[in-house]
Amino acid sequence: MDTGITGRTAAEIAGSLRTLVERGALRPGDALPSVRALAETLGVNRNTAVAAYRQLTQAGVVVTRGRGGTRVAESAPVAQEGFAADSVLRDVGTGNPDPDLIPRLTGVLDRVAGRPVLYGEPVIDPALESWAREWMSGALAPDDMRLTITSGAADAVERLLAQALNRDDAVALEDPCFLPSIHTVRLAGYRPVAVPVDAEGMTVDGLRSALEQGVRAVILTPRAQNPTGASLSAGRAAALRDVLGDHPFVLIIEDDHFSALARTELHSVIGPQHRRWAVIRSVSKFLGPDMCLAVTASDPDTADALATRLTPGTTWVSHLLQRLTHALMTDEQVLAGIEGARTHYADRNTAFADRLAARGLPAEVRDGLNLWVPLGAPAAEVSAGLMRRGWLARTGDEFVLDGEASTHLRLTVHQLDDADADQLADDLAAAVTTAGSRAQR
Repeated sequence: MDTGITGRTAAEIAGSLRTLVERGALRPGDALPSVRALAETLGVNRNTAVAAYRQLTQAGVVVTRGRGGTRVAESAPVAQEGFAADSVLRDVGTGNPDPDLIPRLTGVLDRVAGRPVLYGEPVIDPALESWAREWMSGALAPDDMRLTITSGAADAVERLLAQALNRDDAVALEDPCFLPSIHTVRLAGYRPVAVPVDAEGMTVDGLRSALEQGVRAVILTPRAQNPTGASLSAGRAAALRDVLGDHPFVLIIEDDHFSALARTELHSVIGPQHRRWAVIRSVSKFLGPDMCLAVTASDPDTADALATRLTPGTTWVSHLLQRLTHALMTDEQVLAGIEGARTHYADRNTAFADRLAARGLPAEVRDGLNLWVPLGAPAAEVSAGLMRRGWLARTGDEFVLDGEASTHLRLTVHQLDDADADQLADDLAAAVTTAGSRAQR
């Protein structure tokens, strides 16, 4: 098969094939040579061809279908957090905070604007840095802790991986996993290694297996894991620290995204002797997604590498946004509102879980904005049943890495009133019954 693919190394072959796809010489659905045929045609080792296809698969350029061979990937929308576009259905899969519980900025902006900030000034606003150091010390307080400000947690994760990894390096991810972490790893060409998550967070055996596969970074959520809501127990965190103790230079990234709203105690997997680490806390869940700011505490070497990617005047985080964050997070009324939001999310999730239990669908209430609901039936079928009843839910299939069909839904129910919550619970129970009956035929 003469496809025009050239190259001697995996990177050259992958680049050649990507160029052919971009120029339209290869189109979505087109079959590609087998690994053996490609290696023979180019005169390279079979492993080189395997590596080239693996790079392209991770980047979403090609798909491998076993005996069906390797083909150019069809363009498909990437799952994102937030409201689904162009839907008339009641959306209960958004993962959004309640807008009524997000602090209003009226009256604060005039107070924080101050004088303009110019090129060459400190990247971190001094007042925010002082507050953030105390805030992050509650997560981790080694003497050499350094702070970095980024445009949200996803931005921090992307920058942390970029300064530590090369393309095709392996990264351990929770499975099921937070959507932005999945996209960041795959689009950058890193190799995701799935680590199962249970009720106590990332599993010990799963992490041990990932380290044996040579992962160079581990991304985990210590509490309110999205989508499952799991939080690390003290025992699980200690066991994970023991496993990581033999790998002090593997980059550990802890994303404590739900920090100010979390009901569970924080237990870190970062040991005192670990050399490469970062703890991220964003403000989007309690100050709103538009407050795109995160604080990262890290070791000095990691902080220095991040600093080179945050040059003043190009990619720094707006000082106006920094001052606004500081003003809100030191305002007693705002802090009281955050405390109220914590109670609201927990109470509404608990109330809905009670509704499901009364209908024979037990769901464990953990932490976070959402409920992770086990169905005992294929999530895709249950979701389709809910759509016919006017609801749009998010299936677990969007969060899994292992490719197996999910039997969970992630539901965002905290904005439903009692009548709507009752209706959703009834409709969900009916959809599960219908899907289960089909599976038994």
